[in-house]
Amino acid sequence: MSAERISRRRFMQAGAGALGALSLGVKPMGAVGGNPDRRRPNVVLVFADQWRADATGYAGDPNVKTPHLDKLAAESVNLTRAVAGCPVCAPYRASLITGQFPLTHGVFTNDVHLGDDAVSLAEACKAGGYDTAYIGKWHIDGRGRSNFIPRRSRQGFDYWKVLECTHRYNESAYYGDTNEKLMWDGYDAIAQTRDAIGYIRDHAAGAKPFLLVLSWGPPHAPYQTAPKKYRAMFDADKIKLRPNVPAEAAAKAREDLAGYYAHIAALDDCMGEIVAALAKAGAADTILVFTSDHGDMLGSHGGQKKQQPWDESIRVPFLLRWPAGLGAKGRAIDMPLDAPDIMPTLLGLCGVEVPKTVEGADFSAVLAGKAKPTNDAALITCPDPFGQWARRFGGREYRGVRTRRHTYVRDLTGPWLLFDNQTDPYQLDNLVNRPAHAKVQAELEAKLAARLKATRDEFLPGAEYIRKWGYKVDKTGTVPYTP
Repeated sequence: MSAERISRRRFMQAGAGALGALSLGVKPMGAVGGNPDRRRPNVVLVFADQWRADATGYAGDPNVKTPHLDKLAAESVNLTRAVAGCPVCAPYRASLITGQFPLTHGVFTNDVHLGDDAVSLAEACKAGGYDTAYIGKWHIDGRGRSNFIPRRSRQGFDYWKVLECTHRYNESAYYGDTNEKLMWDGYDAIAQTRDAIGYIRDHAAGAKPFLLVLSWGPPHAPYQTAPKKYRAMFDADKIKLRPNVPAEAAAKAREDLAGYYAHIAALDDCMGEIVAALAKAGAADTILVFTSDHGDMLGSHGGQKKQQPWDESIRVPFLLRWPAGLGAKGRAIDMPLDAPDIMPTLLGLCGVEVPKTVEGADFSAVLAGKAKPTNDAALITCPDPFGQWARRFGGREYRGVRTRRHTYVRDLTGPWLLFDNQTDPYQLDNLVNRPAHAKVQAELEAKLAARLKATRDEFLPGAEYIRKWGYKVDKTGTVPYTP
Protein backbone atom coordinates (compact mmCIF):
# COMPACT_ATOMS: atom_id res chain seq x y z
CA MET A 1 0.00 0.00 0.00
CA SER A 2 1.29 3.44 -0.90
CA ALA A 3 2.20 6.16 1.57
CA GLU A 4 -0.45 8.26 -0.18
CA ARG A 5 -3.19 5.79 0.73
CA ILE A 6 -1.90 5.57 4.30
CA SER A 7 -2.03 9.35 4.59
CA ARG A 8 -5.58 9.34 3.25
CA ARG A 9 -6.56 6.73 5.81
CA ARG A 10 -5.03 8.80 8.58
CA PHE A 11 -7.01 11.81 7.44
CA MET A 12 -10.24 9.83 7.34
CA GLN A 13 -9.61 8.31 10.78
CA ALA A 14 -8.19 11.41 12.48
CA GLY A 15 -10.97 11.63 15.02
CA ALA A 16 -11.12 7.95 15.92
CA GLY A 17 -7.87 6.83 17.49
CA ALA A 18 -5.06 7.61 19.92
CA LEU A 19 -7.00 6.40 22.96
CA GLY A 20 -3.86 4.96 24.48
CA ALA A 21 -1.08 7.50 24.71
CA LEU A 22 -3.43 10.47 25.11
CA SER A 23 -5.72 8.96 27.72
CA LEU A 24 -2.86 7.52 29.76
CA GLY A 25 -0.69 10.62 29.68
CA VAL A 26 2.22 8.78 28.06
CA LYS A 27 4.36 10.77 25.65
CA PRO A 28 6.05 9.05 22.68
CA MET A 29 9.81 9.19 22.39
CA GLY A 30 9.65 10.94 19.02
CA ALA A 31 13.04 10.47 17.39
CA VAL A 32 14.75 7.09 17.33
CA GLY A 33 15.94 6.42 20.86
CA GLY A 34 15.56 10.13 21.46
CA ASN A 35 18.25 10.84 18.83
CA PRO A 36 16.95 12.57 15.67
CA ASP A 37 20.07 11.63 13.66
CA ARG A 38 19.94 7.90 14.31
CA ARG A 39 19.09 5.31 11.65
CA ARG A 40 15.94 3.40 12.45
CA PRO A 41 16.58 0.00 14.05
CA ASN A 42 15.56 -3.33 12.57
CA VAL A 43 12.70 -5.09 14.36
CA VAL A 44 12.44 -8.86 14.80
CA LEU A 45 9.18 -9.79 16.54
CA VAL A 46 8.91 -13.47 17.49
CA PHE A 47 5.75 -14.80 19.08
CA ALA A 48 4.50 -18.25 19.94
CA ASP A 49 0.99 -19.64 20.18
CA GLN A 50 -0.33 -20.38 23.68
CA TRP A 51 2.90 -19.87 25.70
CA ARG A 52 1.92 -18.72 29.16
CA ALA A 53 4.01 -16.28 31.17
CA ASP A 54 5.23 -18.62 33.91
CA ALA A 55 6.60 -21.29 31.53
CA THR A 56 10.23 -20.15 31.37
CA GLY A 57 13.23 -20.65 33.57
CA TYR A 58 13.64 -16.94 34.21
CA ALA A 59 9.98 -16.78 35.38
CA GLY A 60 10.62 -19.57 37.89
CA ASP A 61 9.05 -22.68 36.32
CA PRO A 62 10.87 -25.66 37.92
CA ASN A 63 10.18 -27.99 34.99
CA VAL A 64 11.00 -26.06 31.85
CA LYS A 65 14.37 -25.85 30.09
CA THR A 66 14.88 -22.43 28.46
CA PRO A 67 18.58 -21.49 28.72
CA HIS A 68 18.52 -19.24 25.64
CA LEU A 69 15.49 -17.29 26.79
CA ASP A 70 16.92 -17.05 30.29
CA LYS A 71 20.04 -15.46 28.82
CA LEU A 72 17.92 -13.18 26.65
CA ALA A 73 15.90 -12.08 29.69
CA ALA A 74 19.14 -11.02 31.40
CA GLU A 75 19.75 -8.65 28.47
CA SER A 76 16.18 -7.42 27.94
CA VAL A 77 13.45 -5.24 29.29
CA ASN A 78 11.06 -7.77 30.82
CA LEU A 79 7.42 -6.67 30.94
CA THR A 80 6.40 -8.94 33.80
CA ARG A 81 2.71 -8.00 33.65
CA ALA A 82 2.17 -8.33 29.91
CA VAL A 83 -1.24 -9.77 29.09
CA ALA A 84 -3.31 -10.98 26.19
CA GLY A 85 -6.30 -8.77 26.91
CA CYS A 86 -8.54 -10.97 24.76
CA PRO A 87 -6.82 -14.35 25.23
CA VAL A 88 -7.61 -16.03 21.90
CA CYS A 89 -5.43 -16.48 18.80
CA ALA A 90 -7.12 -14.30 16.18
CA PRO A 91 -8.19 -11.39 18.43
CA TYR A 92 -4.64 -11.01 19.76
CA ARG A 93 -3.14 -11.11 16.27
CA ALA A 94 -5.54 -8.54 14.92
CA SER A 95 -4.74 -6.25 17.85
CA LEU A 96 -1.02 -6.77 17.31
CA ILE A 97 -1.32 -5.81 13.63
CA THR A 98 -3.67 -2.83 14.10
CA GLY A 99 -3.03 -1.54 17.62
CA GLN A 100 -6.79 -1.66 18.17
CA PHE A 101 -9.07 -3.40 20.65
CA PRO A 102 -11.12 -6.39 19.44
CA LEU A 103 -14.50 -4.68 19.40
CA THR A 104 -13.01 -1.98 17.17
CA HIS A 105 -11.34 -4.17 14.54
CA GLY A 106 -14.08 -6.79 14.89
CA VAL A 107 -11.89 -9.87 15.30
CA PHE A 108 -13.17 -10.86 18.75
CA THR A 109 -13.46 -14.55 17.80
CA ASN A 110 -11.39 -16.95 15.73
CA ASP A 111 -11.66 -17.51 11.97
CA VAL A 112 -13.11 -14.17 10.88
CA HIS A 113 -11.57 -11.68 8.46
CA LEU A 114 -9.59 -8.62 9.53
CA GLY A 115 -10.54 -5.73 7.28
CA ASP A 116 -8.22 -2.98 6.10
CA ASP A 117 -9.83 0.04 7.77
CA ALA A 118 -6.86 0.51 10.10
CA VAL A 119 -3.28 1.36 9.20
CA SER A 120 -1.36 -1.81 10.02
CA LEU A 121 2.00 -2.28 11.73
CA ALA A 122 3.61 -3.22 8.41
CA GLU A 123 2.04 -0.29 6.56
CA ALA A 124 3.23 2.17 9.19
CA CYS A 125 6.73 0.71 9.05
CA LYS A 126 6.78 0.82 5.24
CA ALA A 127 5.81 4.50 5.38
CA GLY A 128 8.79 4.91 7.73
CA GLY A 129 11.19 3.35 5.23
CA TYR A 130 11.12 -0.32 6.26
CA ASP A 131 11.13 -3.60 4.39
CA THR A 132 8.54 -5.98 5.85
CA ALA A 133 8.33 -9.75 6.25
CA TYR A 134 6.00 -12.29 7.87
CA ILE A 135 6.71 -16.00 8.37
CA GLY A 136 4.46 -18.61 9.98
CA LYS A 137 0.91 -18.59 11.32
CA TRP A 138 -1.39 -15.70 10.30
CA HIS A 139 -4.95 -16.56 11.48
CA ILE A 140 -6.65 -13.26 10.68
CA ASP A 141 -7.73 -13.86 7.07
CA GLY A 142 -10.77 -15.90 8.08
CA ARG A 143 -11.37 -17.46 4.66
CA GLY A 144 -10.24 -21.00 5.36
CA ARG A 145 -7.33 -22.21 7.44
CA SER A 146 -5.63 -23.91 4.50
CA ASN A 147 -6.42 -21.41 1.75
CA PHE A 148 -4.12 -19.07 -0.15
CA ILE A 149 -4.04 -15.51 1.20
CA PRO A 150 -3.83 -12.90 -1.58
CA ARG A 151 -1.51 -9.92 -1.34
CA ARG A 152 -4.38 -7.50 -0.74
CA SER A 153 -5.11 -9.30 2.57
CA ARG A 154 -1.53 -9.30 3.88
CA GLN A 155 -1.76 -5.99 5.73
CA GLY A 156 1.36 -4.56 4.07
CA PHE A 157 3.81 -7.45 4.51
CA ASP A 158 5.93 -8.08 1.40
CA TYR A 159 8.14 -11.10 2.12
CA TRP A 160 5.56 -13.80 2.83
CA LYS A 161 5.75 -17.49 3.81
CA VAL A 162 2.49 -18.05 5.63
CA LEU A 163 -0.45 -20.35 6.30
CA GLU A 164 -3.63 -19.13 7.94
CA CYS A 165 -3.53 -21.82 10.64
CA THR A 166 -2.35 -25.36 11.22
CA HIS A 167 -1.30 -27.43 14.22
CA ARG A 168 0.14 -30.29 12.17
CA TYR A 169 3.64 -29.14 13.03
CA ASN A 170 5.40 -31.98 11.20
CA GLU A 171 3.24 -31.79 8.06
CA SER A 172 2.96 -28.06 7.78
CA ALA A 173 2.11 -26.16 4.60
CA TYR A 174 2.58 -22.54 3.60
CA TYR A 175 2.14 -20.21 0.64
CA GLY A 176 4.37 -17.57 -0.85
CA ASP A 177 3.31 -15.15 -3.54
CA THR A 178 1.40 -17.74 -5.59
CA ASN A 179 -1.32 -20.24 -4.76
CA GLU A 180 1.16 -23.14 -4.96
CA LYS A 181 1.01 -24.96 -1.63
CA LEU A 182 4.51 -25.60 -0.28
CA MET A 183 5.66 -27.64 2.72
CA TRP A 184 8.02 -26.82 5.56
CA ASP A 185 10.77 -29.39 6.04
CA GLY A 186 10.14 -31.32 9.25
CA TYR A 187 9.02 -29.56 12.43
CA ASP A 188 7.70 -26.28 11.11
CA ALA A 189 8.98 -23.94 13.82
CA ILE A 190 12.57 -25.03 13.16
CA ALA A 191 12.15 -24.62 9.39
CA GLN A 192 10.47 -21.24 9.82
CA THR A 193 13.26 -20.09 12.11
CA ARG A 194 15.85 -21.06 9.52
CA ASP A 195 13.95 -19.10 6.90
CA ALA A 196 13.86 -16.10 9.23
CA ILE A 197 17.61 -16.42 9.74
CA GLY A 198 18.06 -16.35 5.98
CA TYR A 199 16.00 -13.18 5.80
CA ILE A 200 18.12 -11.57 8.54
CA ARG A 201 21.33 -12.57 6.73
CA ASP A 202 20.10 -11.20 3.40
CA HIS A 203 18.78 -7.91 4.77
CA ALA A 204 21.15 -7.02 7.60
CA ALA A 205 23.45 -5.02 5.34
CA GLY A 206 20.65 -3.46 3.30
CA ALA A 207 20.08 0.24 2.92
CA LYS A 208 16.67 -0.03 4.57
CA PRO A 209 15.82 -1.31 8.05
CA PHE A 210 13.45 -4.26 8.23
CA LEU A 211 10.47 -5.47 10.23
CA LEU A 212 10.40 -9.28 10.47
CA VAL A 213 7.55 -11.09 12.24
CA LEU A 214 8.01 -14.80 13.00
CA SER A 215 4.86 -16.52 14.26
CA TRP A 216 5.26 -20.07 15.61
CA GLY A 217 2.37 -22.54 16.02
CA PRO A 218 3.75 -24.42 19.08
CA PRO A 219 3.53 -24.87 22.03
CA HIS A 220 -0.21 -24.95 21.28
CA ALA A 221 -1.72 -28.45 21.34
CA PRO A 222 -1.25 -31.17 20.16
CA TYR A 223 1.37 -31.36 22.87
CA GLN A 224 3.06 -34.65 21.96
CA THR A 225 4.41 -33.69 18.54
CA ALA A 226 7.71 -31.94 19.22
CA PRO A 227 10.84 -33.63 17.79
CA LYS A 228 11.76 -36.81 19.65
CA LYS A 229 14.91 -35.43 21.27
CA TYR A 230 12.89 -32.72 22.99
CA ARG A 231 10.12 -35.08 24.11
CA ALA A 232 12.80 -37.27 25.69
CA MET A 233 13.81 -34.38 27.96
CA PHE A 234 10.61 -34.51 30.04
CA ASP A 235 9.07 -37.25 32.17
CA ALA A 236 5.38 -36.67 32.88
CA ASP A 237 5.62 -38.42 36.24
CA LYS A 238 8.24 -35.90 37.41
CA ILE A 239 6.38 -32.76 36.40
CA LYS A 240 5.72 -30.44 39.36
CA LEU A 241 2.23 -29.01 39.08
CA ARG A 242 1.04 -25.57 40.07
CA PRO A 243 -0.91 -25.67 43.36
CA ASN A 244 -4.11 -24.63 41.57
CA VAL A 245 -4.34 -27.86 39.53
CA PRO A 246 -7.01 -29.98 41.24
CA ALA A 247 -6.28 -33.64 41.97
CA GLU A 248 -8.75 -34.90 39.38
CA ALA A 249 -6.94 -32.95 36.64
CA ALA A 250 -3.40 -33.84 37.73
CA ALA A 251 -2.70 -36.89 35.55
CA LYS A 252 -3.80 -35.21 32.31
CA ALA A 253 -2.03 -31.99 33.28
CA ARG A 254 1.30 -33.81 33.78
CA GLU A 255 1.01 -35.60 30.45
CA ASP A 256 0.08 -32.42 28.60
CA LEU A 257 2.75 -30.35 30.32
CA ALA A 258 5.49 -32.83 29.42
CA GLY A 259 4.65 -32.33 25.75
CA TYR A 260 4.13 -28.59 26.21
CA TYR A 261 7.59 -28.23 27.71
CA ALA A 262 9.06 -30.29 24.87
CA HIS A 263 7.68 -27.79 22.35
CA ILE A 264 9.05 -24.97 24.48
CA ALA A 265 12.52 -26.54 24.62
CA ALA A 266 12.54 -26.74 20.82
CA LEU A 267 11.45 -23.11 20.51
CA ASP A 268 14.07 -22.04 23.03
CA ASP A 269 16.76 -23.51 20.76
CA CYS A 270 15.16 -21.65 17.85
CA MET A 271 15.35 -18.42 19.81
CA GLY A 272 19.01 -19.06 20.52
CA GLU A 273 19.63 -19.47 16.78
CA ILE A 274 17.94 -16.15 16.05
CA VAL A 275 20.06 -14.33 18.62
CA ALA A 276 23.19 -15.93 17.16
CA ALA A 277 22.13 -15.02 13.62
CA LEU A 278 21.68 -11.37 14.54
CA ALA A 279 25.15 -11.29 16.05
CA LYS A 280 26.72 -13.06 13.06
CA ALA A 281 25.00 -10.73 10.60
CA GLY A 282 26.26 -7.68 12.44
CA ALA A 283 22.67 -6.57 13.07
CA ALA A 284 23.39 -5.23 16.52
CA ASP A 285 20.97 -2.33 16.12
CA THR A 286 17.93 -4.60 16.15
CA ILE A 287 14.93 -4.57 18.45
CA LEU A 288 14.26 -8.22 19.29
CA VAL A 289 10.91 -9.09 20.88
CA PHE A 290 9.78 -12.43 22.27
CA THR A 291 6.17 -12.88 23.36
CA SER A 292 3.02 -14.98 22.88
CA ASP A 293 -0.58 -14.50 21.80
CA HIS A 294 -2.08 -15.91 25.04
CA GLY A 295 -1.48 -18.55 27.67
CA ASP A 296 -2.81 -22.04 28.38
CA MET A 297 -4.70 -23.24 31.46
CA LEU A 298 -3.24 -26.79 31.29
CA GLY A 299 -5.32 -28.02 34.20
CA SER A 300 -5.07 -24.98 36.46
CA HIS A 301 -8.45 -24.42 38.14
CA GLY A 302 -9.53 -27.51 36.19
CA GLY A 303 -9.46 -25.52 32.95
CA GLN A 304 -8.11 -26.13 29.49
CA LYS A 305 -6.74 -23.88 26.75
CA LYS A 306 -7.54 -20.13 26.81
CA GLN A 307 -10.37 -17.51 26.77
CA GLN A 308 -10.50 -17.48 30.57
CA PRO A 309 -9.47 -14.60 32.91
CA TRP A 310 -7.04 -16.49 35.14
CA ASP A 311 -3.34 -15.65 34.86
CA GLU A 312 -2.47 -18.95 33.16
CA SER A 313 -4.66 -17.86 30.25
CA ILE A 314 -4.13 -14.09 30.05
CA ARG A 315 -0.52 -13.51 31.08
CA VAL A 316 2.21 -13.89 28.46
CA PRO A 317 6.01 -13.52 28.36
CA PHE A 318 7.30 -10.26 26.89
CA LEU A 319 11.01 -9.59 26.43
CA LEU A 320 12.38 -6.69 24.40
CA ARG A 321 16.11 -6.49 23.78
CA TRP A 322 17.68 -3.46 22.11
CA PRO A 323 21.24 -2.98 23.37
CA ALA A 324 21.94 -0.01 21.09
CA GLY A 325 18.88 1.88 22.29
CA LEU A 326 18.00 0.60 25.76
CA GLY A 327 21.31 -0.82 26.99
CA ALA A 328 22.44 -4.40 27.39
CA LYS A 329 21.55 -4.91 31.04
CA GLY A 330 18.25 -6.60 31.80
CA ARG A 331 15.56 -4.94 33.90
CA ALA A 332 11.99 -5.68 34.81
CA ILE A 333 8.95 -3.41 34.50
CA ASP A 334 5.77 -4.52 36.26
CA MET A 335 3.49 -2.20 34.30
CA PRO A 336 0.61 -3.95 32.51
CA LEU A 337 1.03 -4.14 28.73
CA ASP A 338 -1.72 -5.34 26.37
CA ALA A 339 -1.66 -6.43 22.72
CA PRO A 340 -2.88 -3.07 21.31
CA ASP A 341 0.09 -1.38 23.05
CA ILE A 342 2.74 -3.38 21.19
CA MET A 343 2.40 -1.69 17.79
CA PRO A 344 2.57 1.93 19.04
CA THR A 345 5.38 1.10 21.46
CA LEU A 346 7.50 -0.46 18.71
CA LEU A 347 6.80 2.45 16.37
CA GLY A 348 7.70 4.86 19.14
CA LEU A 349 11.04 3.12 19.72
CA CYS A 350 11.72 3.26 15.98
CA GLY A 351 10.77 6.93 15.64
CA VAL A 352 7.94 6.04 13.25
CA GLU A 353 4.68 7.98 13.37
CA VAL A 354 1.90 6.18 15.22
CA PRO A 355 -1.22 6.08 12.98
CA LYS A 356 -4.37 7.81 14.15
CA THR A 357 -6.25 4.50 13.92
CA VAL A 358 -4.22 3.07 16.82
CA GLU A 359 -5.97 2.76 20.21
CA GLY A 360 -3.15 1.26 22.26
CA ALA A 361 -0.59 3.25 24.23
CA ASP A 362 2.95 4.12 23.15
CA PHE A 363 5.08 3.03 26.10
CA SER A 364 8.41 3.54 24.33
CA ALA A 365 9.40 6.30 26.75
CA VAL A 366 8.69 3.98 29.68
CA LEU A 367 10.85 1.22 28.21
CA ALA A 368 13.63 3.74 27.59
CA GLY A 369 13.49 4.98 31.19
CA LYS A 370 12.35 8.45 30.08
CA ALA A 371 8.88 8.24 31.65
CA LYS A 372 7.46 6.60 34.74
CA PRO A 373 5.33 3.46 34.24
CA THR A 374 2.06 5.11 35.21
CA ASN A 375 -0.30 2.63 33.57
CA ASP A 376 -1.80 0.47 36.30
CA ALA A 377 -4.39 -1.64 34.49
CA ALA A 378 -4.89 -3.66 31.34
CA LEU A 379 -8.39 -4.39 30.07
CA ILE A 380 -9.16 -8.11 29.80
CA THR A 381 -12.18 -9.27 27.81
CA CYS A 382 -14.06 -12.20 26.38
CA PRO A 383 -16.76 -10.73 24.13
CA ASP A 384 -17.99 -14.11 22.90
CA PRO A 385 -16.74 -17.43 24.33
CA PHE A 386 -16.83 -19.85 21.43
CA GLY A 387 -16.86 -23.60 21.06
CA GLN A 388 -18.40 -26.31 23.22
CA TRP A 389 -15.17 -26.73 25.18
CA ALA A 390 -15.20 -23.04 26.21
CA ARG A 391 -18.60 -23.33 27.88
CA ARG A 392 -17.76 -26.76 29.27
CA PHE A 393 -14.77 -25.33 31.14
CA GLY A 394 -16.60 -22.33 32.53
CA GLY A 395 -16.36 -20.01 29.54
CA ARG A 396 -18.58 -16.93 29.67
CA GLU A 397 -18.65 -13.32 28.53
CA TYR A 398 -16.60 -11.14 30.87
CA ARG A 399 -14.80 -7.83 31.25
CA GLY A 400 -12.09 -7.10 33.78
CA VAL A 401 -8.81 -5.44 34.63
CA ARG A 402 -5.43 -6.92 35.46
CA THR A 403 -3.38 -4.45 37.51
CA ARG A 404 0.08 -4.86 38.94
CA ARG A 405 -1.45 -6.52 41.98
CA HIS A 406 -5.08 -7.43 41.40
CA THR A 407 -7.38 -9.20 38.99
CA TYR A 408 -10.98 -8.01 38.94
CA VAL A 409 -13.60 -9.47 36.59
CA ARG A 410 -17.32 -9.25 36.14
CA ASP A 411 -19.59 -11.25 33.89
CA LEU A 412 -23.05 -10.34 32.58
CA THR A 413 -24.61 -10.93 36.01
CA GLY A 414 -22.19 -8.78 38.03
CA PRO A 415 -18.85 -9.05 39.87
CA TRP A 416 -17.35 -12.50 39.43
CA LEU A 417 -13.69 -12.64 40.45
CA LEU A 418 -11.33 -10.61 42.66
CA PHE A 419 -7.81 -11.83 43.40
CA ASP A 420 -4.93 -10.27 45.26
CA ASN A 421 -2.15 -11.74 43.13
CA GLN A 422 0.53 -10.56 45.52
CA THR A 423 -0.71 -12.58 48.49
CA ASP A 424 -2.46 -15.25 46.40
CA PRO A 425 -0.31 -15.83 43.27
CA TYR A 426 -2.20 -18.97 42.26
CA GLN A 427 -5.58 -17.23 42.51
CA LEU A 428 -7.15 -19.69 44.92
CA ASP A 429 -9.04 -17.25 47.16
CA ASN A 430 -11.81 -15.29 45.42
CA LEU A 431 -12.34 -12.08 47.40
CA VAL A 432 -15.24 -10.73 45.35
CA ASN A 433 -18.10 -9.08 47.29
CA ARG A 434 -16.42 -9.61 50.66
CA PRO A 435 -16.97 -6.59 52.93
CA ALA A 436 -13.31 -6.46 53.96
CA HIS A 437 -12.31 -5.87 50.33
CA ALA A 438 -15.14 -3.55 49.31
CA LYS A 439 -12.88 -0.51 48.92
CA VAL A 440 -10.43 -2.32 46.63
CA GLN A 441 -13.28 -3.78 44.62
CA ALA A 442 -14.86 -0.34 44.17
CA GLU A 443 -11.54 1.11 42.98
CA LEU A 444 -11.09 -1.70 40.49
CA GLU A 445 -14.68 -1.37 39.30
CA ALA A 446 -13.99 2.33 38.63
CA LYS A 447 -10.89 1.43 36.62
CA LEU A 448 -12.88 -1.10 34.62
CA ALA A 449 -15.71 1.35 33.97
CA ALA A 450 -13.21 3.94 32.72
CA ARG A 451 -11.63 1.42 30.35
CA LEU A 452 -14.97 0.32 28.99
CA LYS A 453 -15.95 3.93 28.38
CA ALA A 454 -12.64 4.71 26.65
CA THR A 455 -13.02 1.72 24.34
CA ARG A 456 -16.75 2.32 23.74
CA ASP A 457 -17.56 -1.17 25.05
CA GLU A 458 -21.20 -1.59 26.11
CA PHE A 459 -20.54 -5.14 27.44
CA LEU A 460 -23.37 -6.85 25.58
CA PRO A 461 -24.01 -10.61 25.30
CA GLY A 462 -21.75 -12.28 22.76
CA ALA A 463 -24.61 -13.01 20.39
CA GLU A 464 -25.16 -9.26 19.98
CA TYR A 465 -21.63 -8.80 18.63
CA ILE A 466 -21.98 -11.81 16.35
CA ARG A 467 -25.12 -10.23 14.87
CA LYS A 468 -23.56 -6.78 14.66
CA TRP A 469 -20.63 -8.02 12.58
CA GLY A 470 -22.71 -10.46 10.55
CA TYR A 471 -20.76 -13.57 11.56
CA LYS A 472 -22.31 -17.02 11.18
CA VAL A 473 -21.76 -19.72 13.80
CA ASP A 474 -22.45 -23.44 13.74
CA LYS A 475 -24.19 -25.58 16.36
CA THR A 476 -21.08 -25.51 18.59
CA GLY A 477 -21.24 -21.73 18.77
CA THR A 478 -18.07 -21.39 16.70
CA VAL A 479 -17.44 -19.63 13.41
CA PRO A 480 -16.85 -22.54 11.00
CA TYR A 481 -13.47 -22.93 9.33
CA THR A 482 -11.85 -25.07 6.69
CA PRO A 483 -9.79 -27.75 8.50
